[in-house]
Amino acid sequence: MAEQKRDYYEVLGVEKSADDAAIKKAYRVLAKKYHPDMNPGDAEAEKKFKEASEAYAVLSDPEKRRQYDQYGHAAFDGAGGAGGFGGFDFNSADFGDIFGDIFGDLFGGGSRRGGGRGNGPMKGANIRTSVRISFEEAVFGVEKEIELTLKDECTSCHGTGAKPGTSPETCGKCGGKGQVVFTSQSFFGTVRNVQTCPDCHGTGKVIKDKCPDCRGTGYIANKKKIQVSIPAGIDNGQCVRIRDKGEPGSNGGPRGDLLVEVVVGRHPIFQRQDENIYSTVPMSFAIAALGGEIVIDTVDGRVIYDVKAGTQTDTKVRLKGKGVPSLRNKDVRGDHYVTLVVQVPDKLSHEAKDLLKQFDECTGDSLNAAKNITSDASEEPSGGGKKKKKFKF
Repeated sequence: MAEQKRDYYEVLGVEKSADDAAIKKAYRVLAKKYHPDMNPGDAEAEKKFKEASEAYAVLSDPEKRRQYDQYGHAAFDGAGGAGGFGGFDFNSADFGDIFGDIFGDLFGGGSRRGGGRGNGPMKGANIRTSVRISFEEAVFGVEKEIELTLKDECTSCHGTGAKPGTSPETCGKCGGKGQVVFTSQSFFGTVRNVQTCPDCHGTGKVIKDKCPDCRGTGYIANKKKIQVSIPAGIDNGQCVRIRDKGEPGSNGGPRGDLLVEVVVGRHPIFQRQDENIYSTVPMSFAIAALGGEIVIDTVDGRVIYDVKAGTQTDTKVRLKGKGVPSLRNKDVRGDHYVTLVVQVPDKLSHEAKDLLKQFDECTGDSLNAAKNITSDASEEPSGGGKKKKKFKF
């Protein structure tokens, strides 16, 4: 009895509503994973590769997909083409496109089917560096000067890399195209692939006599000082992009960018979360009980806050608009949240102790005191009287 075939959409792991791009992407992942050349001697991998290829051969063809959606596998029973692995045309444009990609990934190839960048203008690579700033500088923004080494066009050869009086020559290997094409035989037929020319490295030109100043690179490294404008509200780990301060481009392409990562120092009092600031402020027991003014430090300076009578420890208050400015709109700021904590003194004079005892007596027996412990917390001494049990912590 023939083995029941799995649904083609299930094989590729896509929904029935998937578009052509999603189907192609799903198949490419499976073909690369179960590729026979990557799994030599693995019968199960070969089976899954054939299954995925069969599903893709049907679902990538609009007419075959329409028939499959209407009749299922029965649409191709006895047809030989889509229904059997041997009927696939792996040299077709679509399969060749995918396998060119796969071989390029596996064996260090370049772009697929001649669609590479060749010797056209290419933007230079980006450069990354970092700068350290304080908590306050991150809140309000700051100008920083950094020093780094950048490449500039060689003044002797004007960026050609050739010795003055000479010029680069057309590459004989690629004919000035910057790419070479090669074909290889694989499990599924002839595969055509395109790679960057190894002789000219994609430039289409070779230098016979190199410039002595830049050694044929076309560029000279120089130390430069660059001003970085760090905006108000930037957070730790975020980057400032400075256009055209990266590596030089090739073949007339623009320079890359400079990406400056901001490292924000810790603050001894404040903590930040998004655009809000958090801190803890101590207050005396007297102010907590009677009310009064306390001083709160903020990034804008000290402010006076009026504590209400009877304020409990760990009470949180909000200082609106005292947080961090928004990167999108510096006129919009977060808030500063303050946790008020009652400060219990650890050193008291005899006079202070007496006054506290008097205060405790005046407040009555409403609070937890040892004299309020019931008889359940007592034990019988040897003399017959009752003795209060004491606990040490």
